[in-house]
Amino acid sequence: MANEPAPPARHLRVRRDRGHTVLEFHGEIDIAAAAQIVPHLDRATARSGARIVIDLSGVDFFDCSGLRLLYRARGRVLGRGGELRLVCTHPLTLRILKVTGLARLLPPQPSLDAALERPEATSGSL
Repeated sequence: MANEPAPPARHLRVRRDRGHTVLEFHGEIDIAAAAQIVPHLDRATARSGARIVIDLSGVDFFDCSGLRLLYRARGRVLGRGGELRLVCTHPLTLRILKVTGLARLLPPQPSLDAALERPEATSGSL
């Protein structure tokens, strides 16, 4: 994946950092953006034992389509023995994560550095 070009989706940038695949979401994550992101998300989460960070720092708007992306990524990564970490600081997005219970399953970190430095897996179970 390190040699692949950046995905054409304007709402997503994929890169490698400290042994993790980082998926940076940008702008408004709605149904249209989710449709562009899904193929890239699936490619990144297809590998057994994948170490993924989803970074929502650049997100301005996040609806149920974004939640579906996070649940999809979590299911795929955990089902393949990997780990998934989340970066989120936007107050409204954090509120959505807390209200839906996703913040318990995927505790949001305050920065990419914090997510990459956490030694333990951050994806909990119900």
